[in-house]
Amino acid sequence: MRIYEFEGKQVFARAGLAVPREVAVIRSPDEADALEVSGPVMVKAQVLVGGRGKAGGVVRARSGEEARAAVRRILGMDLKGYPVQAVLVEEALEFTGACYLGIIDNPATGNLVVMASASGGVDIEEVALSRPEAILRVELEDNPDRLPPEIAERIGAFLARDLGEGAALAAALADMAAGLYALYEAHDCRILEINPLLVTPSGPVAADAKMVLDDNALFRQGDLLAFLGIASRRHDVSEPTARERRAAQAGFAYLDLLPEDARREPGRIYVGLVPGGAGYGIFSIDEVRNVGDRVLGGRVTPLNFMDSGGGPTRKAVAEMFALLMDHPLCDLVITSRFGGISSCDTFIRGLVDCLRDRRAKGMRVVPVHGRMVGTDLPSARAFLEKARQETPEPLADLTMVVGNQKIMAEVIRDGLEAWVARQEVHA
Repeated sequence: MRIYEFEGKQVFARAGLAVPREVAVIRSPDEADALEVSGPVMVKAQVLVGGRGKAGGVVRARSGEEARAAVRRILGMDLKGYPVQAVLVEEALEFTGACYLGIIDNPATGNLVVMASASGGVDIEEVALSRPEAILRVELEDNPDRLPPEIAERIGAFLARDLGEGAALAAALADMAAGLYALYEAHDCRILEINPLLVTPSGPVAADAKMVLDDNALFRQGDLLAFLGIASRRHDVSEPTARERRAAQAGFAYLDLLPEDARREPGRIYVGLVPGGAGYGIFSIDEVRNVGDRVLGGRVTPLNFMDSGGGPTRKAVAEMFALLMDHPLCDLVITSRFGGISSCDTFIRGLVDCLRDRRAKGMRVVPVHGRMVGTDLPSARAFLEKARQETPEPLADLTMVVGNQKIMAEVIRDGLEAWVARQEVHA
């Protein structure tokens, strides 16, 4: 579950991390008209998506009149498909530098990763691509409850050095890193970031807050949810990713395992999953990661969870595969259909429909490796054989084991090795 910036800053402040003074959170034009400010303020759209500033959702106002006009303009804006329903107004800070500090989990290893960069207030993914040396990345294999002091000090020294500052700021930044890590652990976060973390005359101040909680651990976060006034798990229109909304409209369950704006990490293989059910979907995530560790040294990242539900239609099956082929990171799709409630015949027809349609339209097609066994298997086998004869080109990158000749670990291994071989051919 994602937390809005103003809520994240309230959590930061409660934990003793410095944040700008909140003036108001405005949710209606009437509240905007009644806004009173003294001195310059920042007016910030509250949506759960990055890049608000570039889209016009973050502005600096020098007076009450400018602030009210900015709030009225931003309220109701559509930022990257997300409607703005609340606007944060907070004090504008004078600062001499800006940096980035964040904690995420590595989906390939399950370890926590602390990242820091003196290039704050900009797209950190762009920094990672253009200047990877500007980012300090520390992976903690044991996921300790508290950030080890030597790691906190290393982070503080790295940031202070690149900011051209001395020991006092390094110590303050180390404290900030330790405090952020403690919050991450205490609140079962998946992502916790400050970008930018401003260097002000009074010390580092969190000018932004990105906080994502683990849905599976919300039962432990009653105090946090009560503090924020959240009565139950949110289902904001702005909360799901675009792919999650698309899947919901098509009638099947889907969750992205990476942030919507995640960028490709060089040398890594990203695998989309179309399993036969929820339990098998969870198993598939683990199995892809485990096989990837053995075969490709941990360079494999599963992209999604999916549950096709009982008896999906042919059209729904086609959309499951199309959704992943439209994913910019997806290199390979692994699928398994154990047809009990669901028909193997319907499954293979939907998959073939997707491949034929995308090929005819000149759309992106990624290789598919999988197996199917169970209900309607003879008719599914017959359809697939006929389809290969009639339209071999659209199905050229489809490898489907029909029956129990291979376990899923072998199918995944074959898919990964075939993908690597293709890259070597085209290199």
